[in-house]
Amino acid sequence: MTKIRKAVFPVGGLGTRFLPATKAMPKEMLPVVDKPLIHYAYEEAVAAGIEEFIFITGRNKAAISNHFDHSYELQRILDEKGKARELQQTKGWMPDAGSIIFTRQMEALGLGHAVWCARKLIGDEPFAVILADDLIMADTPCLKQMVDAYADTPGNVAAVIEVPKDQVSSYGILDIESEAGNVVKARGLVEKPKPEDAPSNLSITGRYILHPDIFKQLDKKQTGSGGEIQLTDAMNAMIGDVGFYGYRFDGTRFDCGNKAGFVEANVAYALKDAAMADDVRAALRKYV
Repeated sequence: MTKIRKAVFPVGGLGTRFLPATKAMPKEMLPVVDKPLIHYAYEEAVAAGIEEFIFITGRNKAAISNHFDHSYELQRILDEKGKARELQQTKGWMPDAGSIIFTRQMEALGLGHAVWCARKLIGDEPFAVILADDLIMADTPCLKQMVDAYADTPGNVAAVIEVPKDQVSSYGILDIESEAGNVVKARGLVEKPKPEDAPSNLSITGRYILHPDIFKQLDKKQTGSGGEIQLTDAMNAMIGDVGFYGYRFDGTRFDCGNKAGFVEANVAYALKDAAMADDVRAALRKYV
């Protein structure tokens, strides 16, 4: 089995739901407690054994590349002040030189287009895609679970979660062919069906392992929902040649693409931090 060595991080979005905060700061740099969203995504990739990190960026995203580089002035000051812990937090997790790549999407034409922009960097091997907006709290990181299960899902794989039946019209929903443990084989995906027409309540969320033939479909630049090039449309079109699987991961997903999900993630991660959990609980009692 080919090892999953590369991960793509689509980070070119505008983050308009978080304006004015995202007017000058990428939404992927919004912090959950003390780490930006993109940092959690990077850590998840590292835990899954990823060796090359490919960021698909857009305009005004320099803060992301700066985050993954040395801050020599800050590091010097921390060193001089003997702040070893803070110094470790600044550079102890840094990627190896040459393992991180940034490329521009140029136009915001959808998730499928963002992934297509990585085609020459991926080559002919399976790869992962991580959406930083979907923050997943899990004892075993979500992508690590998927990589470990990849031998049983030889094709395109997407992380899936159950959503309430009355909310399926907001999601892409799997049409299930069969299930075996955490792995669901799909006949296809129905985009935003009416509740009465939905084939299941299993929705795709922001983790994928993709067969390199996905680029042959994305090369066609066919548009779908919202007039954009949809990644799931390309996965659907490959069924018959390449399998389409859902993976029911163990963990809790926070939709940090909206304000309520982002606030919930901050509360959940703060309560998980023993150093601040009691103070946060006390503060919450004032309001709820």
